[in-house]
Amino acid sequence: MAAHSPLTDRSGLPGARRVVVKVGSSSLTSVSGGISTEALVGLVDILAARRLAGTELILVSSGAIAAGLAPLGLARRPSQLSSQQAAASVGQGLLMARYTQAFGAHGVTVSQVLLTADDLIRRSHYANAHRAMERLLNFGVVPIVNENDTVASHEIRFGDNDRLAALVAHLVKADALVLLSDVDALYDGPPKDGARRITDVHSAADLEGVTVGRAGAAGVGTGGMATKVEAAGIAAASGIPALVTSTANAAAALNGADVGTWFSAGGRRQPIRLLWLAHLARIQGTLVLDDGAVKAVGERRRSLLPAGILAVNGDFEPGDPVEMVDTSGRAVARGLVNYSSAELPPMLGRSTRDLAEELGHEYERSVVHVNDLVVL
Repeated sequence: MAAHSPLTDRSGLPGARRVVVKVGSSSLTSVSGGISTEALVGLVDILAARRLAGTELILVSSGAIAAGLAPLGLARRPSQLSSQQAAASVGQGLLMARYTQAFGAHGVTVSQVLLTADDLIRRSHYANAHRAMERLLNFGVVPIVNENDTVASHEIRFGDNDRLAALVAHLVKADALVLLSDVDALYDGPPKDGARRITDVHSAADLEGVTVGRAGAAGVGTGGMATKVEAAGIAAASGIPALVTSTANAAAALNGADVGTWFSAGGRRQPIRLLWLAHLARIQGTLVLDDGAVKAVGERRRSLLPAGILAVNGDFEPGDPVEMVDTSGRAVARGLVNYSSAELPPMLGRSTRDLAEELGHEYERSVVHVNDLVVL
């Protein structure tokens, strides 16, 4: 597939070849009423029209857990993981049935794609997911993606569908990511106090001094504006622009109107495991680096060798994500470690040549290879 130049502003959205749209639970459901048919059909009408106009769409939809609450007699989203999994198992089928019917009224076929973090960070799983999504899009299908909440453990969860949507946008090489919720844009303060809409974000500097809210108290979702800003930042950092706006503005947004907050693409594509490392990985341990290693890793982008490590904290195994910090505790980088926390202490401060002579050639490898490392 030929590469496409990233969109430079929201006015380019009508001509986008491929767009990932994410919709939150609060836009589709309520604790008392389950799935809102009116809200779901209203959104589908907009998305189906865009699909029939030629844009390839991927819909990342929350709502499975929320949809399963009422059938299970639950008053609000449960905190216990097993109860969340049960609600998701019941609700996912209900959600897909409504989507299938609503899109079908327009002659548009949909598919269900359930993902865990493992599916996007393991190379073989990622390749399989990419091939499946490409084939679905080639058939003119609208894939409807959700986290596989029924089987996802705390260790392998994305945490919310905003960040999942950012990684899906990377997976399918989307031209843009559109994040929909019940808030129309990012503001420089509380809107009720007369705050102004932030129309464009070109870098993190544009958000200095801005307080971003967390999830509200509605009880059906997990995200909030903070997760949308983070997800938009993840996408933009990997070369995909993002628009944050309300579901009520969905049609205007896809038509390129001046709504929401636009996050300009500010980075280049990078391996998805590095995006995961930088933003989503559960860090299992910490490596304290000397000044030389801090410069080698942080400035010269070199692999981390045992000679530059001063201390090891935490309990981890080979392949686990660890954080590298300087002597003041400032995070320098994250990476996938090649040794366990039990193996490393006798190796600290020693050259790989000495270690190989004493312990064998397998100890010539770096502690964290540059290809499995992301500088923070």
